[in-house]
Amino acid sequence: MHLLVRETRSVDEQEAADDLGHAPADIVVLSFSDADLGSLAAAWDAASSPRPDLRLAPLARLRHPLSVDLYAETTIAGSRCVLVRLLGGLEYWRYGAEELAETCRRHRIPLALVPGNARDDARLAGLSTVPQAIWARLDGYLREGGPRNHAACLRLLEHLAGRGPDDGALPEAVPTAGIHGSTPTRGRPRATVVFYRSHLMAGDVAAFEALGQALEARGLAPELLYAASLKEPAAAGFVADRLRQTRPAVVLNATFFSARTDGAGSPLDAAGAPVLQLMQPVGGESAWRDSRRGLSQTDLAMQVVLPELDGRLLAGAISFKAPRPPSTHPGALQGFAQTVNRPFEPGIARAADRAVGWAKLAGTPRAERRVAILLSDYPAAGGQVAHAVGLDSFASLDAILELLRAAGYATGTLPAAERLPELLCHAPPTPILSLAGYRTLFDALPAAVRAMTVDAWGQPEADPACVDGRFVLRHHRFGGLVVAVQPDRGSALDRKAGYHDPDLPARHGYLAAYLWLREAERVQALVHLGTHGTLEWLPGKAAALSDDCLPAALLRGLPVIYPFIVNNPGEAACAKRRLGAVTIGHLTPPIGRAGSHGAAPALERLIEDYAACDGLDRRRAALLRAEILDQAEAAGLLAETGVRRADTDDADALARLDAYLCDVKELQIRDGLHVFGRTPPGRDALLDALRRTAPAADPDSLAAALDGCAGAEARALLDALDGRRVAPGPS
Repeated sequence: MHLLVRETRSVDEQEAADDLGHAPADIVVLSFSDADLGSLAAAWDAASSPRPDLRLAPLARLRHPLSVDLYAETTIAGSRCVLVRLLGGLEYWRYGAEELAETCRRHRIPLALVPGNARDDARLAGLSTVPQAIWARLDGYLREGGPRNHAACLRLLEHLAGRGPDDGALPEAVPTAGIHGSTPTRGRPRATVVFYRSHLMAGDVAAFEALGQALEARGLAPELLYAASLKEPAAAGFVADRLRQTRPAVVLNATFFSARTDGAGSPLDAAGAPVLQLMQPVGGESAWRDSRRGLSQTDLAMQVVLPELDGRLLAGAISFKAPRPPSTHPGALQGFAQTVNRPFEPGIARAADRAVGWAKLAGTPRAERRVAILLSDYPAAGGQVAHAVGLDSFASLDAILELLRAAGYATGTLPAAERLPELLCHAPPTPILSLAGYRTLFDALPAAVRAMTVDAWGQPEADPACVDGRFVLRHHRFGGLVVAVQPDRGSALDRKAGYHDPDLPARHGYLAAYLWLREAERVQALVHLGTHGTLEWLPGKAAALSDDCLPAALLRGLPVIYPFIVNNPGEAACAKRRLGAVTIGHLTPPIGRAGSHGAAPALERLIEDYAACDGLDRRRAALLRAEILDQAEAAGLLAETGVRRADTDDADALARLDAYLCDVKELQIRDGLHVFGRTPPGRDALLDALRRTAPAADPDSLAAALDGCAGAEARALLDALDGRRVAPGPS
């Protein structure tokens, strides 16, 4: 007996039929790939007039047999040429392919059914109605992809539709990497933009082209490179070779993830220049605007965290996903909608400003550079001025000033190190900006920034830093350098509570200091000396900042270089993501062994005597044990071990005391503060501590690494100020 296969689903239970509502056209193109359709749309929009009528339709909307029948009857039957690209082959759309083939044969309409992969499909060629040579060219255009091939594809379809001649163009192979556009330098600094080849294939390059225009308008010479992946050997090799040839002053990168392979560096390192990370959030602009975090978890991981492993500097979002703008040509692309990366002009402007900032810094001779060094003023115990975590601020400032002087910076006559606190802290603040001048700069800030400042602090003349119509700041000039103590962001009476407040706007006096440095002093770089200042904690998004975020409003494109203690990568990440800062990890303070103090040394000697006689003279051992515990109890050491003699056996209490004294003696404690760029004075103690912490490490390698740290700190600072790439470190 044979069982007949029966259809048990009703029509209502199947995929719903869809009416696309397309009128007949000169050319109809169907594909499962939005990238195909989007690139053809871009090629059509870029073509010269007159253009043929074009219909683009996603095959996902024509899965239902009734949808196919309706489309064949109302659209295909009246059209002049049809191209269908089937990803997956004939079996994914057999009914539709056969119905379109029958309709086109009946109405003598040129039809090409081509595969969506690199394999030929004789069945699709057999259903097509165009000659084999024409079919092969159309297949080649779509297989190779890219704007030139898609433009040639449309011209051939226009010929098949009887609207123009056949120019005979053959498909062009699109390499895994190449140059999308390049502007001659003519003495201008080169700025290289790197993006994915997939954007080029989809015709989704408007954001990169707009960025190139913004860079050129600011005096840079942009070059746009595409690459399939920075981990694909051929593409990576091309990018690295091109960067070595052109030596750009700055690289703006729109590829994600980390590009390191097998422990090697990224191909972007070949430029030897700062690499700015561009972001293209997957979500829409409205979602970004409403978010305090700025990016989704996925975008944060792919476009921020992983690129940070390569030492890239965040430059902000240059586009957001949005429907492709409708064509300006009548009747064009009827019913076609595609999501693309729509250029975000404010973000493009910020990225271009940041690129210009780094390029100008690199292009200015050292003797002519204007650099500001800001000392953090963390509210530590005792209200110390210019305090930084683990760093001797004034000794480090003295070391940096000497380093810059020796490197050719105009520093003037430098004072003795012991005079720096007097010049910066004990002398009264001096004027920097008139109230009228501040109002002019303040009025140029975004409206939201102005509103939040006035709401929180009132008018600028009421600010404590405004004295006799001028804003004042603790600062001193050293030739072309300005050194200042970062002003309070909030109330001087409640500094500790307001230091990290993410909602508290900065005072007028704080804004005045940064606006003065940026606009009046025209500094080309800010060096924030030490962990940590307050700029990275001001109100705004956590990443992908907007113009209304206070750190972005104050910095614009100003480069920030931030020596930061190496054992606090979490807060260093905040400085990188919100300020776009180069963070230079510096050593922790020197450490040594705690040793024994107070009653501990005497107790240790008694414990040694007890150990020597234990088992030999039990009576003496018992007397010693009692004496040790009595002295430890009197000194409070027994209580520190958590032992109560009334509840603990004497032998157990003595064992716990002995272990406690040994542990305390071996503790590693901080011994002073680190001086930036200088080898710690307690090198041997620090090296001994490192060896005990990492017993499996090679002692010689540890010593070499420690001895190289101070020089690495100094070189990293000079490299950053020279506009050279700084190798990524722990922070």
